[in-house]
Amino acid sequence: MPHYPKEKFKTEHAVFDRFTNDILFKLIRQGYFAGIESAIALGKEANVFSAIRSDGKRVAIKIYRLETSDFNKMYDYLREDPRYALLKGKKRKIIFHWVQREYRNLLKARDAGVSVPTPLTFNKNVLVMDYIGGDIDVAPRLIAVVPPKKKAFFDAVVENIRKLYVADMVHADLSAFNILYHDDPIFIDLSQTVTNKHQRFGEFLKRDIHNVCTYFTKIGLNVDEEKVWRKVTGKKAEL
Repeated sequence: MPHYPKEKFKTEHAVFDRFTNDILFKLIRQGYFAGIESAIALGKEANVFSAIRSDGKRVAIKIYRLETSDFNKMYDYLREDPRYALLKGKKRKIIFHWVQREYRNLLKARDAGVSVPTPLTFNKNVLVMDYIGGDIDVAPRLIAVVPPKKKAFFDAVVENIRKLYVADMVHADLSAFNILYHDDPIFIDLSQTVTNKHQRFGEFLKRDIHNVCTYFTKIGLNVDEEKVWRKVTGKKAEL
């Protein structure tokens, strides 16, 4: 593992705030990566970067913004859980719990057989995960490509939704924007994922199915939301 002097690291990564720089430096010292390589995705609440490990392999680093994230939207997903009752109005703590939540949701989804990036660690507003992609390019989001085998890919997406449901989970914000195209579909952005104890569980599931079916209809596939609901839940359609 190469040694990165703290001040040199901060100079090279001046794009990050001081707090985030300190977290990244700690993760480097712990051996999770040797240095940040390039941006993968820039979003309203978080940015994702590729990073190189000392063995030359890549990881993905998701960094939540501390000042511009939508704290109220995050808290809407947390408010029903009594563990987070005291977080309202505490912006940074909401983000830190949001990152921890995404880490745990990814682990639970992976254990349920859902295709997701394997989470490696988290610290405050930073999440480190497996890198999804090839030697040259990162796996694209589904919104940016049309799978050559549309029906097979659609069936695989539905199967991932079903596996989440069997594990008493729903993605709760699923669309072509947070499914990666990489041989099989890879679900990402699971921070808002909820369990069947959430009062809006059924509503979120309906929305996820609708979003997925809408995308595949637009690219020319004949799909039926009611059939997808039955395949996912094993129950009569409630759409």
